[in-house]
Formats: sequence, structure tokens, C-alpha cells
Amino acid sequence: MSKHRCFASSRLFAVLVIMASNSHLVSAEPSTPFERDIAPLLRDRCLVCHSGESPKGKLDLSSREALLKGGRSGPAVLPGRSGESLLYEQVFEKTMPPKHPLEEPQVKALKTWIDGGAKWSGPKLAPPRAGADWWSLQVIRRPNVPKPSRPEWVRNPIDSFILAKLDEQKLVPSPEADRRTFIRRATFDLTGLPPTPEQVDAFLADRFANAYETLVDRLLASPSYGERWGRHWLDVVRFAESHGYEMNTLRQNAWPYRDYVIAAFNEDRPFPRFVREQLAGDVVAKDDPLGSVATGFIVAGPHDMVGNATKEGKLQQRADDLADIVSNTATTFLGLTAGCARCHDHKFDPISHKEYYALQAIFAGVEHAERPMLVGRTVDRTGEIAELRKMMHSLELRIDAKEPLAAREGTASARRPLQPGRNLERFTPVEARFIRFTITASNSGSQPCLDEIEVYGPDANGGNLALASNGANATAESVLPGHAIHQIAHLNDGMYGNSRSWVSGKAGTGWVMIELPKAAVMERVVWSRDREGRFADRMPTEYRIEVSLDAKVWQKIAGSWDRLKAIPDGANQDDPLKPLLAEQKTLLERIAALEKPPVAYAGKFRIPDKTYLLKRGDPLQPGGEIDPGVPSSVKPALQIPPGASDSERRLAFADWIASGENPLPARVMVNRIWHWHFGRGIVRTPSDFGYNGDRPSHPELLDWLAAEFQSNGWKMKPLHRMIVLSATYRQSGRVDERAKAIDGDNRLLWRFTPKRLEAEAIRDSVLQLSAALNPQRGGPGYHIWNYSGYVIVFTPKKTLGPSEFRRMVYQFKPRLQQDAIFGAFDCPDATAATPRRDTSTTALQALNLLNDPFILDQSERFAARLVKDAGEDVAAQSRLAFRLGFNREPTAQETAAAAALVKSHGLATLARAIFNANEFVYVE
Repeated sequence: MSKHRCFASSRLFAVLVIMASNSHLVSAEPSTPFERDIAPLLRDRCLVCHSGESPKGKLDLSSREALLKGGRSGPAVLPGRSGESLLYEQVFEKTMPPKHPLEEPQVKALKTWIDGGAKWSGPKLAPPRAGADWWSLQVIRRPNVPKPSRPEWVRNPIDSFILAKLDEQKLVPSPEADRRTFIRRATFDLTGLPPTPEQVDAFLADRFANAYETLVDRLLASPSYGERWGRHWLDVVRFAESHGYEMNTLRQNAWPYRDYVIAAFNEDRPFPRFVREQLAGDVVAKDDPLGSVATGFIVAGPHDMVGNATKEGKLQQRADDLADIVSNTATTFLGLTAGCARCHDHKFDPISHKEYYALQAIFAGVEHAERPMLVGRTVDRTGEIAELRKMMHSLELRIDAKEPLAAREGTASARRPLQPGRNLERFTPVEARFIRFTITASNSGSQPCLDEIEVYGPDANGGNLALASNGANATAESVLPGHAIHQIAHLNDGMYGNSRSWVSGKAGTGWVMIELPKAAVMERVVWSRDREGRFADRMPTEYRIEVSLDAKVWQKIAGSWDRLKAIPDGANQDDPLKPLLAEQKTLLERIAALEKPPVAYAGKFRIPDKTYLLKRGDPLQPGGEIDPGVPSSVKPALQIPPGASDSERRLAFADWIASGENPLPARVMVNRIWHWHFGRGIVRTPSDFGYNGDRPSHPELLDWLAAEFQSNGWKMKPLHRMIVLSATYRQSGRVDERAKAIDGDNRLLWRFTPKRLEAEAIRDSVLQLSAALNPQRGGPGYHIWNYSGYVIVFTPKKTLGPSEFRRMVYQFKPRLQQDAIFGAFDCPDATAATPRRDTSTTALQALNLLNDPFILDQSERFAARLVKDAGEDVAAQSRLAFRLGFNREPTAQETAAAAALVKSHGLATLARAIFNANEFVYVE
């Protein structure tokens, strides 16, 4: 039997988790081996993809006839010959199902059935489907707490439910973890940072009966709690600060939503308020600067920025945006994959095609856009801006006066290097009416760009002679076609920025000319590629500037020939312009802050479009008009008037989700919290509580927690407290071979499963150990890349400093672009929601932690801290390194090994070894 034969397609079976119970689908006891063993196997594990109108690989497994006919690779079953049957071959070799191969008894049952003639009894099989009686759609009723078999072990009701399941398998809990293990576990879990040696010592010395409670309360009160748990939520909603798709344009003002999430967790905002603000914060939190922009949730997903001139293309872009909003909202708050009903009735969950578009109608007035943030400021800043501009003009004259005159062609370089912002060309005064700027090369090799050209005379109080408003006229050799924002008129309109610029129509070259209304004496030309400093590509690097009285005879007055390529090392120390340039930068930032009111990428809202039922999801095939609404299978019922405004629709929908009668949000949220504490949810598919999702391992516990969550005012911190103080959470990670044989993946929680730290916690811990962690919270994120191009190109910064040493949750987060070091640690790239992160082990992770310049730099900083805090004694340094990195004392053998390492390779090598130890990146 070949191990390489193709069977139907590279992905023959899609995998569904094994059903916990099929009793509601079978009306009577199975009477044949086929009904008992084979029909459930085919129905539950195969028909999800191999049935219906377009089965994968053209293989239909819903009937004997279809199975014998087979798919692209021929018959799937040859009756009486299992060894020659493709179906058995793939199952036996565990190629299919691809993620969760069948268990040995199931494989044997399949072989026996084929060898027995593949007899089929009963009707054609249909894929499994949940109905309105599905478990997650039922009203939440608080179950009774089981009576514990080991009352001495139980610390709160959670433990009674866990113990009841362990008793069923005759398993016992693991011993309690020691205090040192617990404080490290709980501190990372709740704050994402390691405890300090002082915090460990204080906890070990605390002999009060409430020592554990005091510790947990302190951690929950820390602002680091919101930074840790806010990151979890941002994974779920796939928050990012770029649009995605091929352009991946940056969203410079998406950060307020991130700050909102962190604040909401720290303040422990009740979950119904959390829901309402994210769906209708512009209505319910109009007086709250953060709550009002929480609607950044709605537009958190990708958005195609490529302009589409066709009606069809625009309709498709709009349909894709709305589909993304509906899918994200449904999976986040309801745990339902509503997006599967975009083209037809949901195959597995009770959501119809019509109900999908009723959900879409709720958001029919939403657009991806920025809008002003509420800042509570009504003071007119016009006078203040005018005063700052006077100061700027005076400062620029002082800067210009210190710049050397442009030299003749062929002279040695002496003038400052070119920059995308303001460049000055100062020359001997000359009378002219025409000025021509000719570009012969650009830094990117593409069409060069000029933001603005300004011309000044000797009069210090004189204005810009080249302004169009003063009668000057701009012409150019060519202009980039197809881009309305790049026009010749923008060369001298007095407005700065890439969006008000000229771009040549030729790669690397081009000329522009400005004609003054009459001849004038000029001595300075100021020009820029992008005065706002956002773009550095298309920068002219070789050019000449000429003037003329009649546009016939031209005189060169300046050029790139005497520009330095870079400031020589050490030159900045004595640069007389250095303080003036710093003052200029500060003034520019103050003016920009006053001129541009703060905005947030939080959506723009308008009169809703009409919504139509789209045949197969095609916006070019609209059917009947659909009113806003919700799936009828989810209680309570909701009626939204057809003529409701955009805000009325979103607010009604938010209230429906936040209703105590809706059984899904509370179950979904408590399961997420459980998942983030234990690494696995009670339901292992946190964003899918439908048929294709997992079944709860402890259904009674899930409902008890949901009921408790609601009764505690829907607040998360009491739930955290209960979980972290439970005996279940406080278990050690001891491995029991008998328990492992019965429950190898520890789903019953007979021990605490050790967890690899996430990328953010690893990076933040490195910075905390090196004493370099910047405590700055909130505001725009720090950048670890330089950006260029319309299709954004990310170039890593060569050096990072204090401004980049903030917690990783504040790192500017583009889609499709990972942190060069810590992205390897399964950090999501925000292209899709990540309700649960993978935990991989790769060589790249080890190489990054061993050799990356960031780690080498932090190792040196860590070593300097050890010298500062522990002195010159190597043993004391090693002891402190272990206490900081592992929260424990080193053994005598480790102390000796550390001393030998320091003696041979230096203290920074020991610091690097700490960062690379499993004990540093894993928590028990």
C-alpha cells in the first residue's frame, strides 16, 4: 500500500471535534454495525467537507453509491478490499483527518466494515447541524455545586466541579505548588511581568492567613494588569495599526482604541458597558474621551485602500468591509461563526442566509474612517498658533543665516545632507523672474516628489515670492498619472504634506519651474519632499537649481554637488545648529498638535444604506431588501424598526448582546478568561460555540461561572480572583504517569500545565531585568521600523533606545509585519482574529534570543545592573541574576558554573544565558 497516493485532494477531510453526545440526532438504538460505528464516523468527521453541491476533491461520502464512485482520485472504497481502498489507506496512515486522526478502535471498525462488503443500511447521510436546542443557546441556569469527595482540598466552588470530573476517572489533584512557584505564576498571569526579588521575599515572609488574597488583590490593582489582559482582548478583535491588503497603509490614529481596552480592564468596567461602548460608544459615552472612541472595535479589521473606479469593485469592497464587521462582532461577543452564512444558510449552526444580512443591516451606516476625539477643549487656538508661527519664522531666519552659501559645481562637499523635510539653498542675491528645479536622480529610483518650493529675497520680513496666491505660476515637465493628490499646483500652494505634493511622471528625473509675476531679487530657496516628515521615498538626491530673467538664458545657483552624504562622526558635538534644530522640532510639534485636533480611527457613521439579500454573497446579485435583526435561535428576541437610524441600530444590538437573557456573551467571556489562565478553555474553541466548535469539558462549571459572572455585576476581576485563588489553579505541575495515560492533555486539570510565555511577556521581562523598561503608558505607539512607499515597505531600525523600550503592547502594530525578534514566538500578525495562540518551538526562537543585537544590548545592560546592584563579587552577581531571572536562589552547582562562565566569557554572557534558559521563558 503506497504512502504517497493522492486521495481526492491534499485536504480530503475537514475535522470536527468528536461529538460529546449524538443522542439528539439518533432516534433509536443502532441496529447494525454500520449504524453504530460507521455512520456516526462519516457524519461527524467527514461530511463537513465531503457532501453537498461542491464537496472537496469532488468526493461525496454521504451515500454508498457516491462513496464507491469516489472523487478525483477514483473510488474511495473497494468492498471486501480494505488494503486497496483509498479511504482506509488515508485513515490508517493518519493523513486524514488532517488535524485529529481517528483513534485505533475507529480505524479497526472502518477496516472491518470495508472487508465485510461495505454494507450500507439506512438513508443518505446528512452533515451534522446544531438546532435551536444546541447547548450554548440554552438559558444559563446556575447548577448546584457538587459535594466534594475531598473537602479538605476545596478552596471555592470551582474546585468542587473540577474534583467531580477527576473522581469520574479515579484521578487525584496534584500537590499544591510552593509559594515561590505561585507568585511567579500569578504575577506573570495577571501582569505579564516577573515579580521582583523584593516582592518574592515579602510574599514568602507573609504568614497572615490572607497572604494569597493580598498578593492577588495587589496584582489585580496594578496598571500592568490592564496592559496584560488588554493584549489578550486585542488578539481576539485582531487590532492592528495598518489597513492590510497589498498597500498596508498605516493607521496612525488607531491607538486610542488600544488605550481604551487597557483602561477598561484596569477599571473593571462591567461587561455590558464594555460591549455597549465598543458597538455604540459615540452614543452611550459621548462625554468620555476614551469610551466615545471605543467604536474602534467595529473598524479594527483590515480595509482595502486601493481605489476602485468601477461600480462593481466599489460594491465588492463595501460588501467585504461589512462581512468583516459582522464576522468579528459575532465571533467576539457571541462565539458564533455568522460569516459562514454570507453565501447560504449556515450548514451547521441555526443562522439563516437572511439572518446574516439582517446582522449586516445593523452596520450599514458604518464606514472605515477617523473622527475627532473628545478632548473637552473649546478654547480658540488661532492666536496661539499665529504666535508660534512668528516664533518659527524668526527661528528659521536664524537657522538660515548660519547655513553656508551654495558652492559652484565641482566644489568639495560642505553643506548639510539632504532630508525629506526642510532643505535650504542659500546663494548670493540675484535678480530673476524664473526659477527651475531639475532632478536627475532620486533615492528610490522611482518618480521623484516635491512637497513645496519656496523662494525668499533679502528682506527678512518679506514673504514667499513663489506662492500662487502672490501671482506665481508653476509648471512641470510631467506629472504622475492616475493620482489626483499629486498635482503641479501643489508645488506652490503654501500647504505642506505628501497629500499636497507634485510627483514626476518619469522615473528618477523631472523638472519643475516657477514663474514670478515680475522679476525680483532672491537669495534663498527652501524645498522639501515631505515637510510633515512621514515619507522619505521619492527623495531627490541629485539636482540643480537655475534662475533666469527671460526663461532663455539660465544661471546655476545651487545643486546637490556640494551636499554631504552624512554628518561626519563627532561633528554633531560642535554643530552650532544643533540647539536651533532641536528648538525648531519642538515648535513644529506644538504647532501640529494645535492645528490638527486629535482624531481616532474609530469609524464614521451616516444614514444606513439599504441592505439586500445577496445571492451567494455576490453584491452584483441583490435580492429582496432586508431589515436589521438578529438570529431567531438566540434569545431574547429583538425587533429593530426598519427605519431606525445608524446609532439606534447599533445601540439596540449592543443592548441585546449585553442582555442577561442572552446566553452566549457570559459563557463566551468566562471561557476566554479561563482559557487565558490555564492555556485551554473549558471550550477549546473560544470564538466558536457552534456545532463545529468544541464541546465543554466541564459544562456545569462553565454555566456556574457564567451565572456567577452575571451576579457579580459582570465584572472580570472577581472572576480572576476566584480562579487564581482556587486549589485547581494552585496545583503544582507534577506529572503523574497514571493520570497522563488517562488524560494526556490534562483537560481534566489534575495538574497545572506549564506555559511558555507569550512574545510580549518575554520582551517585557528582558527589559525589566536589564532595568531598561520604559514605564510610559498610553498614547501613540513606539516604532521599530522605518516606513516608505505607497505599498508600505518596512525597514527595521538599526538601533533601539529608551523610546522603544516600552512594554510591547504599546509597539506600533501593523498587519502582516512581525517584530523581527519576538514575532517568532507565535505573535499574531493581526490578519485574522487570534482567540488562542499557538505555542511552537523553533530554532529561530533560540537563534533570536541568542544572537540578535537587541538581546546583546540588553545583556550588556543586565550585566551593568548586576554590577551596580550586587557589586564586583561574581557569586553575588550570579545570585542576583538567578533571583531576577528565575525568582529563586541558584544552587551551589549553578553558582560555580555561573562563576566559571563569567570568568571565561564575561558577565554579559551570563546575562544572555539567563535570557536563553527554558526556566526564563516558561512558567510552571
